[in-house]
Amino acid sequence: MIMYCSIFLAVVRERDVCWEYAEKLDGNKVRCKFCLRVLNGGISRLKHHLSRLPSKGVNPCNKVRDDVTDRVRAIISSKEDIKETPSVKKQKIAEVRAPGNMSTSSKISPLETLSPAAKVFPTVLSIAASTLSDQETVERSIALFFFENKLDFSVARSSSYQAMIDAVGKFGPGLIAPSVETLKTTWLKRIKSEVTLHLKDAEKEWATTGCTIIADTWTDNKSKALINFLVSSPSRTFFHKSVDASSYFKNTKCLADLFDSVIQDFGQENVVQIIMDSSFNYTGISSHILQNYGTIFLSPCASQCLNLILEEFSRVDWVNRCILQAQTVSKFLYNNASMLDLMKKFTGGQELIRTGITKSVSCFLSLQSMLKQRSRLKHMFNSPEYSTNSSYANKPQSISCIAIVEDNDFWRAVEECVAISEPFLKVLREVSGGKPAVGSIYELMTRAKESIRTYYIMDESKCKTFLDIVDRQWRDQLHSPLHSAGAFLNPSIQYNPEVKFLGSIKEDFFKVLEKLLPTPELRRDITNQIFTFTRAKGMFACNLAMEARDTVSPGLWWEQFGDSAPMLQRVAIRILSQVCSTFTFERHWSTFQQIHTEKRNKIDKETLTDVVYINYNLKLAREMKTMPTESDPIQFDDIDMTSEWVEESENPSPTQWLDRFGSALDGGDLNTRQFSAAMFGNDHIFGL
Repeated sequence: MIMYCSIFLAVVRERDVCWEYAEKLDGNKVRCKFCLRVLNGGISRLKHHLSRLPSKGVNPCNKVRDDVTDRVRAIISSKEDIKETPSVKKQKIAEVRAPGNMSTSSKISPLETLSPAAKVFPTVLSIAASTLSDQETVERSIALFFFENKLDFSVARSSSYQAMIDAVGKFGPGLIAPSVETLKTTWLKRIKSEVTLHLKDAEKEWATTGCTIIADTWTDNKSKALINFLVSSPSRTFFHKSVDASSYFKNTKCLADLFDSVIQDFGQENVVQIIMDSSFNYTGISSHILQNYGTIFLSPCASQCLNLILEEFSRVDWVNRCILQAQTVSKFLYNNASMLDLMKKFTGGQELIRTGITKSVSCFLSLQSMLKQRSRLKHMFNSPEYSTNSSYANKPQSISCIAIVEDNDFWRAVEECVAISEPFLKVLREVSGGKPAVGSIYELMTRAKESIRTYYIMDESKCKTFLDIVDRQWRDQLHSPLHSAGAFLNPSIQYNPEVKFLGSIKEDFFKVLEKLLPTPELRRDITNQIFTFTRAKGMFACNLAMEARDTVSPGLWWEQFGDSAPMLQRVAIRILSQVCSTFTFERHWSTFQQIHTEKRNKIDKETLTDVVYINYNLKLAREMKTMPTESDPIQFDDIDMTSEWVEESENPSPTQWLDRFGSALDGGDLNTRQFSAAMFGNDHIFGL
């Protein structure tokens, strides 16, 4: 019997999956295949060696792959989870011996496992947990999961977060969570396939609407150049891939090969335009595309050009002085816990500053916010609660802030800054919302310029200062023939008697037609069709078409009412269906850096690439769904606590800014992206 048991145990051991990572030696010794270390104690000690966990006195392996470590840890964890306490064993034995006492509806409750925090602070946390309601107990467990894994609090805003909670609740007790290995293999593959299927659905519309390739670049202080490629059409925008072009970013031949491959991925016949940011200006890639693809347009990023306009606005002397004065006030308020509490009391819990997608956008959004809070700020600085508190009322900064807040010239400057920036922030919102805007950018910019002229009707000097900035950026950066053609084909512009620029954009419109209709056969009846459209004849004259000119998107309007000019209809739909910005979507460059780091092995890099593909496309889907109604595309929900509107020193200590928060530290008052980086360093994303 003893011999039989020994043979049985030996067979079981031989079947252990971890033997593929070890060589069995004489006795109870094994040799690790990664570092070649010989271990006593068999496969059990090898597992702890490969897991790199500090246990049982086993030296961790310094050459094992990350995916192997994750797999072994999952095996160790699963075996620890099924270990039973003596009392549970006795209970099960009693239940087996007394089957008549078992109810068919009864279930054995799973053991309540302790969280890592509870293992470290067992007494305190167990007492705290015992006083909680069921709802609070669940929330506590979720909170511990967030804190232990350093998750950004904004994760709780995602739709998939609540969907996960609902699914777990519906399943009920006893759910076994998927292991690390299952997440990295089975579910990663399945969900990537689901995301790709949505892309296949969007491809069906490309034959009609065409698509835009977006090439967005980022460089770091180590001269790394990453290029993100996305594809956009009216129904969806998809993330395609991220490429590390550091070694050849200024090599035209290599860049040309890269862009050629991306164009072929989407089909040359489907691509209407490629939007590239200004970093490509000196690479020669523009000339290559124009020479080799006769029907593809190159367009600037409208958002980037608008940001340059706002940036130049902020450098005008009196505007810059106004911003610096406003920052003096905001720094004083945000760098003292009790001062911040007092401000929140007077503003009704509202923040004083805003964080935008760029530095200049943040400046003008924050000035808008301060202007709205002007009376409350004055009331606060004049209140007894402020003047009687020596912790901040007697500080030198306090005197400066009071002088600024009571200065009418300062507030007049703020009003002026808001007046000149708001029209261009409005344009930025329109072109950064992810919707086709090629047909409206020309009109939006014209209206923004008119706002400047109207505001400075009595001050020609200031009017010229700001309009020169706008005209220079429009002429050198922003204007594209495709924008002119889009404006000409937009029914809300074409049939608007107040529009004065139609004549000036005709030449660009005809150039675009010649490019998209390169042969005489394609252009045979185009002149008559243009006449039918501009004079509103045929279907263009029906009541439905006229009523929909200002209420329906231009591309959809042409699809519904353009049958009287079929060739022009095809061209119009393709032009009016395009976006005109690379700032359409929130950037996650820290994630993309993880893809390209040289420290990762090939397996992890491939896995992370798939995770980023899924992650970015899920974010795009959510943002495209919620952006029109729920969020501002140029403003972040959280405040950047390291911005010039908050940070006082140039090189703050990692935790210095936490001292600003007393009772205000409730999770909604800080940028958790900064919190993660400051407190925990640059840990690898997704735990890979």
